Amino acid sequence: MPERIEQLHDWLRANLPNHTTPTPPLESVAGDASFRRYFRVKNSNNQSFIVMDAPPEKEDCHPFVEITKAWREQGVLLPELFAIDLEQGFLLLEDFGDTLLFQMVDKKPLEEQHSVYTSAIHSLKGIQDLRGAKHLPTYDRALLKRELALFTDWLIGTALHISLTESEQATIEQSFEALIESALSQTQCAVHRDYHSRNLMSLPSGKVGIIDFQDAVFGPVTYDLVSLLRDCYIELNPTLVKELALNYKQTSTIEAVREENEASFLKQFDLMGIQRHMKAAGIFARLALRDGKFGYLNDIPRTFNYILTQTARHNELHNLHALLKHRIEQPMLDFVASHTLEPTQ
Repeated sequence: MPERIEQLHDWLRANLPNHTTPTPPLESVAGDASFRRYFRVKNSNNQSFIVMDAPPEKEDCHPFVEITKAWREQGVLLPELFAIDLEQGFLLLEDFGDTLLFQMVDKKPLEEQHSVYTSAIHSLKGIQDLRGAKHLPTYDRALLKRELALFTDWLIGTALHISLTESEQATIEQSFEALIESALSQTQCAVHRDYHSRNLMSLPSGKVGIIDFQDAVFGPVTYDLVSLLRDCYIELNPTLVKELALNYKQTSTIEAVREENEASFLKQFDLMGIQRHMKAAGIFARLALRDGKFGYLNDIPRTFNYILTQTARHNELHNLHALLKHRIEQPMLDFVASHTLEPTQ
């Protein structure tokens, strides 16, 4: 048995409530794009828990614990914490089950999708209403810029080996500046930062449980909304996306959002999506090339297509659209196709 698993078993024997057998069996459950691992474990009463294994030299669990406590106190539906060991990197959590929002909406009729996403947006408003959100790390210019650099560094450079000309680099920089300015000009609030169909759980109560929230920041109000509605893992009907986005705007608990001009709000939504999808495409390339998680490459074409569609809609991004369409799209598709036989993680 690997030493890390032995340590986890020892910890569970001391911390799993109402457990009497020597070695509680562990069932591996789907993880995320980090170094964290998750296991399901049951006690002697057959009560199910999730145990997080987050090696402290690779993952800092302090934000997870702090956000869990602060947000649950204000009614956000996060997993309850039953035991915490930050030194070893072990957490014992409430088990939200296995039903992702993705499973509730994938290939489902528009009416069902509308209902599920309306519930998810309602839960999102609970995050945006949080008191004390300004104490979160700020989604500032430097962070937005670092995230955009993932696209050029990991997708264009490392994956595709494309060297941009001075003119192309200038186009990239000007476009990035427009995206950053749009993000910073928006109403700011608590941002989950990865609010999508694989981080939202459909609970037996009918409510939406929220996971993978440890990277939350104080930032642009449209970020989580576009992350949800233009999801890197599932593409919704564009008419449904617009309807849900405008329903959110009209019913927002934030006065500045309700009063925002509709066209201006939708433009902010579009440009925020471009920033997120550029970041995501770069992260997917990094996950494959650095971490061996090649399955994420399959999500790059969908994510890239969001970028192409939205850059075509806004005049100040037409040069970026042309660059991506004529210099990057086909090499990207070839790269993804050439790695489809690689093992997925």
